[in-house]
Amino acid sequence: MIVEYEDYKTKLTAQKPRLETLKGALKLDEARDEIKDLEAESEKEGFWSDLQRSQKVQQRLKQLRNKVAHYEALERSYDDLLTLCEIAIEEEDDSVLGELEEGYAKFESELERSSLETMLSGEYDANNVILTLHPGAGGTEAQDWAEMLYRMYTRWAERHGYKYTILDYLDGEEAGIKSATIKIEGENAYGFLKSENGVHRLVRISPFDASGRRQTSFAAVEVMPEITDTSDIEIRDEDIEMQVFRSSGAGGQKVNKTSSAVRLIHIPTGIVVSSQVERSQYQNRDNCMAMLRAKLAEIKEREHLEKISDIKGVQMKIDFGSAIRSYVFMPYTLAKDARTGYENGNIGAVMDGDIDGFINAYLTMKATQ
Repeated sequence: MIVEYEDYKTKLTAQKPRLETLKGALKLDEARDEIKDLEAESEKEGFWSDLQRSQKVQQRLKQLRNKVAHYEALERSYDDLLTLCEIAIEEEDDSVLGELEEGYAKFESELERSSLETMLSGEYDANNVILTLHPGAGGTEAQDWAEMLYRMYTRWAERHGYKYTILDYLDGEEAGIKSATIKIEGENAYGFLKSENGVHRLVRISPFDASGRRQTSFAAVEVMPEITDTSDIEIRDEDIEMQVFRSSGAGGQKVNKTSSAVRLIHIPTGIVVSSQVERSQYQNRDNCMAMLRAKLAEIKEREHLEKISDIKGVQMKIDFGSAIRSYVFMPYTLAKDARTGYENGNIGAVMDGDIDGFINAYLTMKATQ
């Protein structure tokens, strides 16, 4: 048993430089100075009279405090594990090995995730994310695949303690979905999930084919940052055409049956967004505006544009011939990313939201380019 404790002590010692590197990358001293400045500003008289500025300050404070607290918790975890090792070795106590194994696994996972977060330096990486799924050609088969991806992303959100909200949902006629849009709320949600933007390919024996033939299906995933500060993305009233319609599809509890569904068309770009999950026309319009701002922000970032007005016409449509990732159920099981080469043979776990390996590989690849 003492040998195992020595092994863990060696592993922990080897992680110390990574912890120090992370501390430097997070710029914690600068973060603490900024926290002091923002706290001083928030205590000034009249601070809350400028609602837009006060909200920005509070949001920034929360981000900075979370960053500092998260690192300090990692440092405490490291110190506690090292102390546990040293005491166990000194007293030849084998009763805490299970606690040490569990604690080290959690520490290593958190250190890896925190190191990845330092790679998130994009303008909107810290934001919540709006994710839209569209099935490709192929009717019920593709619609079922889109719903499987919907479940994968909501499971991923639950695994990480993120909250998700349905902004739009249109059932397929037999199974699956014709389209769905969800908002996932949590720090760095967009930074992590932006890697999922693109076409996803499925190969399996179709449950909808009586002959049991192998089918290939496609679904597109659009990933956009939620924009809470409306001054970042200015949308003029005269640039929007609003249409009201009755909700369609099987419905269930996800959609209502009144004529309160809303479709917005952004005239300069031709972008169309819709929402039908709320009972109120105003709430559906708010959902649409959030989706439209997100879509424009994503295009602005992707095209490296200074201003939204530089976006000309509808952007390039997703090509269903170039999948970013393939999910094979038959004749073998494998999920493989075409961009990074990362793969996972446990397809069941992947469909249950275990996609961190793909996300990590993508962020690491981008950081080294």
